[in-house]
Amino acid sequence: MAAPPADPAAVAVPADSSIAARLADSAQSFVGNLSGDAQAAVASLRDLFTGDTDPARRVVDWPAVLGQLGVVILATVAGFIVLRLLATGIFRKLDRWVVRQGGATPQEPPRRHRLAAFGSRLAHFYTRTIAMVLALIVDAAVILLAGALGYAVSAFWGTTGAMGTFDALFVNAFIAVELAKCLVRVVFATRFEHLRLLPMPDEVARYWNAWLANLITVAGYGLLVVVPIVTVVLAPAIGQLFGLIIMLGVYIYAVTVIWRNRVVLRDRLIRRAQLSSTAFFGTLLRMLARTWHILAIAYFTILLIASQVDPAGALPFMAAATGQTLLAVAIGMLLSALLTALLARRIRVGEDIQRRLPMLEARLNAYVPAVLKGVRLLILVVVALVVLDAWHVFNLSAWIASESGSAAIGTLVRIGIILGIAMVAWTVVASIIEHRLNIPAEGDVTGAPSAREKTLLSLFRNASLIVIVTMTVLVLLSQIGIDIGPLIAGAGVVGLAIGFGAQELVKDVITGVFIQIENGMNQNDVVEVAGIFGTVEKMTIRSVYIRTLDGGYHMIPFSQVGVVANHMRDFSYHWGEYTVAYRENVDDVAHHLRQAYAELQQDEVLAKELLEDITIAGVTKLDERGFTIRVLIKTTPGMQWAVQRAYNRLVKKHFNAANIELPYPHTVVYFGQDKQGKAPAANVHTIDEREIFANDSAPANGAMFRPLQVDRGHNPADVLGNELETVYDDDGKRKEPPAPQPERT
Repeated sequence: MAAPPADPAAVAVPADSSIAARLADSAQSFVGNLSGDAQAAVASLRDLFTGDTDPARRVVDWPAVLGQLGVVILATVAGFIVLRLLATGIFRKLDRWVVRQGGATPQEPPRRHRLAAFGSRLAHFYTRTIAMVLALIVDAAVILLAGALGYAVSAFWGTTGAMGTFDALFVNAFIAVELAKCLVRVVFATRFEHLRLLPMPDEVARYWNAWLANLITVAGYGLLVVVPIVTVVLAPAIGQLFGLIIMLGVYIYAVTVIWRNRVVLRDRLIRRAQLSSTAFFGTLLRMLARTWHILAIAYFTILLIASQVDPAGALPFMAAATGQTLLAVAIGMLLSALLTALLARRIRVGEDIQRRLPMLEARLNAYVPAVLKGVRLLILVVVALVVLDAWHVFNLSAWIASESGSAAIGTLVRIGIILGIAMVAWTVVASIIEHRLNIPAEGDVTGAPSAREKTLLSLFRNASLIVIVTMTVLVLLSQIGIDIGPLIAGAGVVGLAIGFGAQELVKDVITGVFIQIENGMNQNDVVEVAGIFGTVEKMTIRSVYIRTLDGGYHMIPFSQVGVVANHMRDFSYHWGEYTVAYRENVDDVAHHLRQAYAELQQDEVLAKELLEDITIAGVTKLDERGFTIRVLIKTTPGMQWAVQRAYNRLVKKHFNAANIELPYPHTVVYFGQDKQGKAPAANVHTIDEREIFANDSAPANGAMFRPLQVDRGHNPADVLGNELETVYDDDGKRKEPPAPQPERT
């Protein structure tokens, strides 16, 4: 006899129990029901063989029932085999068609043909997809035709003209099982390589195809045919016991094969990830390589539990969930692959646009990786939600229809629109500024921006980027539900505090703004600022960076800039003063200065830098060295130093030719005069004795005096007189003085 059902009140779970308590109670209930079903199955078998069962349930009509079922099975399987043989020719033609349309692995073409190569790969992808879909349709049509043949044979063979229950069970199970195997054949396609969804060797495809086909066959026919027949003919407990045995066998077999191949398949997936065209797919394959066996074991565990909790709905639920999961993953990978193929190519702009907007192409290509990552992330989230919905972990349709789901989707759409507007705004602003900055490249020299305009446009571009980023962040925060009112108020308070605490910084910024507005200095100007003389290399909103002649790099805050001396504004002057000796004639000196300028005007490089004729201001100074004449030469901005160097060289050249003396510093000794014009006697003392070096050699090259030789036994005055008469030849050797004449008495 069957064991009485457990008291529902005894197994009821309190509403306020924890999740762990619920799981424990469910497991206890499942084990209790399983024990009761086993006892009921043993009692039913004992009654069947002892004759104690109800006569209505005795198996006296088994031969007729099994005979009709056997005929239906034979007709269905035979029709399926014949139709599959006929469909093989169609599969072969589809496989050859794919090969004719471009082959399985198109080669990478040269760089100049990348666009044509992309079109070829896309066409090949469409060809394979169409061929696989057609093969799937043909295979499914074969299964449905075989099932229809089974229905027809059952209806014709039945004594009353109606289909038997067991016949319908088998035909329905046949269609379900074979359609599942049809999906497996699309993935692996053991006989037709080009109709295979996943690239793999033939032996690997045959192995996994046979393994999955065996699992589907045993589990499908066992749960959909054997268990219902045993349940109807014998007893529900016996049918459930048969279902448990079948699913335990399937589970043990599946886990054994998965565990045995976990390392092999992991290595193959990792090698495949290394050959992946994108990092996204490579990352997914590496993750799958390390977790595939865990996912597979979890899948068969769920199948085992579902088959025992709900025997009638387990396989339909697993089939629907598996199909929805595979379809979602396939569509997600397809969309990601299409996006990668479309956006992986570098965006090219025309030569005219490239000349006008040199940074536009780089900026557009910088957006592509970010957009691609965002879209891939969105696809991944959608696929995950669909998969969770397939396994009844998350109700996607109800969430979309709910207020929170609609709000979340609307928020995502608005975020995408805001980011798109921000990117477009920044692109437009930056492009307009770059177009203005690159006008000389277009040949319109007359409309070229000035240095001041370039500096202001660069500062405006940086300020625009800061404003766009700040506004975008604030709007995004408001869209995700964050109240930005206190944030803005807090930012104002913080800004005020910073303003009080950083007055020097505020002064830097304000002074810098006014310097730029008043066009005080620009990049590449030669200026003198805060005692630093050099070239402006960089300007920011708060400081200026100057490179001096010795290579020093000076950062000067604008708050320290009191006076700006700009040597590059409009025009420049070479301001020169030339001192000559008093013996020279002023007009003669001025004439030779003009002659030097006339020669400078013939210089091929510097002549175009001279704006006006030379200006000779006249004598500007009289001092102990001589008199000084000032000249002014007007030049283009920044060329005064080059003109100065060239003109000084020519002045020295012409003065040397005219024998005009450029005096060096000297001192005039004046003893003074009395009122009668008489000078006092000079206070001169003679040297009684001098230390004279004993070196008798000639003076060294460049020496002005030769040391005198003194014989301490003679009068120094006599020696000095003799030495002064010493004569040297051109080679620096001393000539002997003439022999002394005898004294006359």
